[in-house]
Amino acid sequence: MSLTMYSASVPVFRRTLGSLAAVLETAETHAQQHKIEPVALLQARLFPDMFPLIKQVQVATDFAKGASARLAGQEVPRYEDNEQTFAELQQRITKTLGYIESLPEEDIAASGERPVTHGAGERARHFDSGDAYLVGFVLPNFYFHVTTAYAILRHNGVPIGKRDFLGVS
Repeated sequence: MSLTMYSASVPVFRRTLGSLAAVLETAETHAQQHKIEPVALLQARLFPDMFPLIKQVQVATDFAKGASARLAGQEVPRYEDNEQTFAELQQRITKTLGYIESLPEEDIAASGERPVTHGAGERARHFDSGDAYLVGFVLPNFYFHVTTAYAILRHNGVPIGKRDFLGVS
């Protein structure tokens, strides 16, 4: 089977968000076992001018749902960004996975040559094609935020490694 816009997006988001959910579960367990206040991990940053863990997860899910919606030619659903706990982040990931799975594969598969606009107003970015949008903008940003979430947890002593990030056992 050849690579399609669908196979380059939804399954990638599904697997990586699943790995992120597992890493967050490990982090929550680690916090409980070591009597660490969960907020210490949830608000942790790699550097003061970077987003905390909660925002990294929010942005990663935003890229997955937003890209999937735009590629399918749908309106992007809005989330409130009000998560404060590991459980709420897990719910956000679950909601995102449910949404991207609900989109018709054929709509996303047909998006390779269709122009895509990301954002609105002065901050809008226009892409000549769905493939340029996915490969040159969405996937790098999605992986940046998932990787940063992983790095925040690893830096704070959560016992996770590359296999956890990749979602392999």
